[in-house]
Amino acid sequence: MHYGRGVPSTLDDFWTARRSERPSLPEAVPEAWSFGATPEQADALLQLVLDGVKVGTASSLWDYEATGDPLPAADEVSIVTDGSGAPRAVIETTAVRAVPFDQVDADHAWAEGEGDRTLEHWRTVHEAFWRAHSENPRGFAPDMPVVCERFQLLWPEG
Repeated sequence: MHYGRGVPSTLDDFWTARRSERPSLPEAVPEAWSFGATPEQADALLQLVLDGVKVGTASSLWDYEATGDPLPAADEVSIVTDGSGAPRAVIETTAVRAVPFDQVDADHAWAEGEGDRTLEHWRTVHEAFWRAHSENPRGFAPDMPVVCERFQLLWPEG
């Protein structure tokens, strides 16, 4: 079974194909994940990545603590999936820093590529997101630690 646009159905097959195109990629299949909390968010945010608009993302440090998932790290490669779970992109993290929510800057908001790309929009959307979808009981706080990540798109190449 294959997903649309000839993308293989398994992560192993997807990764084998990417490594045949770019042998310098790591041998082990990297973590696969999607942006957002719903299939619609995953698809919309993935499209911004594919369009070259979205080169940053933000996560709640509290959510990492609640789930036990490892924090992202510079030079780490990830597979980004769409809302159906199909692998659609490969990104490499270029920088990671944790800052309080109220100290996330306009440059980071712009890098996330969402809405009008302003800090005001970023704060409104992310506060609402963490109030609705946080994986920890604390949810949102103005000084909550936010993991700000920058990345580059490795595949598909623009």
